[in-house]
Amino acid sequence: MKEGTPSGGGATSGGSDPRQPSTAKPYAPPKLSPQDLPIDYAGFLAVVFGVVGVMLRYKVCSWIAIIFCAQSLANMKNFENDLKQLSMAFMFAIMGLVTNYFGPPRPGSTKR
Repeated sequence: MKEGTPSGGGATSGGSDPRQPSTAKPYAPPKLSPQDLPIDYAGFLAVVFGVVGVMLRYKVCSWIAIIFCAQSLANMKNFENDLKQLSMAFMFAIMGLVTNYFGPPRPGSTKR
């Protein structure tokens, strides 16, 4: 192994470093308004599946709405707007589960 080659370390390059530490600035992410944030697809799908679960009384759709609610909660960026949408989707999902499991049976689903 050769000594004094600048191939692996910064300590061997000496004073020939072209970078200027005095001009380095920390990264600051750009400020975005709430209208410029990307769409929360998980929140939208939670609302859609929640409504389908309540209206058509599909248990699977209500459970999928709960899963999308959890995903939307984990990825929440705009707290105020996303919380409104998330709470509405969660209420639809819970309402669908309650009506499916504790409500009257669906018409035409009698067991013989």
